[in-house]
Amino acid sequence: MKFARTIQLDASDNQIFEIPANAEEWAVTGTFEFIGGDPAEWTKKHQLAFKSGWMGLTSFGRATFVQVAVMPDEQFEDVVRSLTAHLFERYGAPDMLAATEAARGECLETAELCDHPAGTLLAIERELTEDGIAERVRVIPAKGDGSHATIWSIEAADDEIT
Repeated sequence: MKFARTIQLDASDNQIFEIPANAEEWAVTGTFEFIGGDPAEWTKKHQLAFKSGWMGLTSFGRATFVQVAVMPDEQFEDVVRSLTAHLFERYGAPDMLAATEAARGECLETAELCDHPAGTLLAIERELTEDGIAERVRVIPAKGDGSHATIWSIEAADDEIT
């Protein structure tokens, strides 16, 4: 099975998220964290997590990018159990059965998003709309040599400073 795994391309996640995910954690979109919240009360870091953060399933922190990776079958149930406990303890699921169903659904949806070659980077973008939360996943494919497409660059200014 393919699944999302956090990746750190640089140290920026450590600066922009309240709780940054660790590198190489299995991850889900984690959009459920923002349902019913009041954006006016969110800190800047929480707003950034809403706009572009994946949820790591060990730290329950956020990462800007995930990479499609092959997950051993036996680890899927471990991931579901971890998210089940988090949903029950942190979000007040009514019971463990409901938490398990929600966790399994979240994990299966993430696995569906990972229908790309291993090594593909994924970024998530969210916004609030009249209908609720709109979510888009951006695919950044690996090049033939295993590296990734350039997603940003630094350009020198042509102006001379005098």
